[in-house]
Amino acid sequence: MQPEAMNTSRTDAAFENKLRPHAFDEFPGQDQIKSNLEIYIAAARKRGEPLDHILFSGPPGLGKTTLAGIVAHEMNTQMRTTSGPALERPADLAGLLTSMQEGDILFIDEIHRLSTVVEEYLYSAMEDWAIDIVMESGLYAKSVHLTIPRFTLIGATTREGLLSAPFRARFGILERLEYYPPEHLLAILHRSAKILGVELDEEGGMELARRCRGTPRIANRFLSRARDVADVKGDGDVTEAIAKMALKMMGVDANGLSEMDRRLLETLLRHDGGPVGLKTLAMTVGEEDDTLENVYEPFLIREGYIIKTPQGRKLAARGYDTLGHTPSGDLF
Repeated sequence: MQPEAMNTSRTDAAFENKLRPHAFDEFPGQDQIKSNLEIYIAAARKRGEPLDHILFSGPPGLGKTTLAGIVAHEMNTQMRTTSGPALERPADLAGLLTSMQEGDILFIDEIHRLSTVVEEYLYSAMEDWAIDIVMESGLYAKSVHLTIPRFTLIGATTREGLLSAPFRARFGILERLEYYPPEHLLAILHRSAKILGVELDEEGGMELARRCRGTPRIANRFLSRARDVADVKGDGDVTEAIAKMALKMMGVDANGLSEMDRRLLETLLRHDGGPVGLKTLAMTVGEEDDTLENVYEPFLIREGYIIKTPQGRKLAARGYDTLGHTPSGDLF
């Protein structure tokens, strides 16, 4: 990674952390999940036990990491944060677990990317509060039994289907986050604007909320860019006109479609509406197939722009309409 990319990543993380809620009443939306978690937390605290292991799933940017932090705050305990790719060896996991205190939370982002070996070590840690680490190899191999404090594992994943059945079964609490309606996104934007010291009027906020694909992370990014435009092109307030100007600069149209979204739709149109395989699509638009599947496709499928079939992706009725074309045959 280039230094510029590293600095950008750190800046984005710092910006997200600044806006991140720390309590359930500061977290708009996902009401059923919040209600469930409040009951589970109250019960665990009443019994004086660690909370059961939790798996948060859903598309990126919906608040899985934020909810994990809120759970830690409500349980009045420490949270250790890592990611699936960062835990390469059992020793990495052992170092984390043995340094934790009773009741602490271990949060693993992208938990579906854990190596099989590390995942299997987690089985005994989650159930028996112990792990056996094999030291050395060959004739000199020996197993060291390590007792660990009772802890809560919170995993976050955008691809729950990639978790093995035995691993998934060890989570007592499974919650899937869904996209946010505009009214909840508007509440998030008003809260973020207050933290940033930005005046956001109702029309400007709704314009941003309507086009951010139901995702708080995108909403906050739009607000940040609208603030820049307001400071340079306006009087510092984010109005409807300023919001529209910022969105146009970012290439986001009235339906919330980005330039990449439109390229995907146009590619399918050039292939007679499909079906087109994911890898072919990825090569054509110059993007990783994993990114297309996890970042762009969920919104396009949910909003009726494309159809996912066993043969590949097809352009749906709304996709044809957006591009100003009429389907030539049966869409299904």
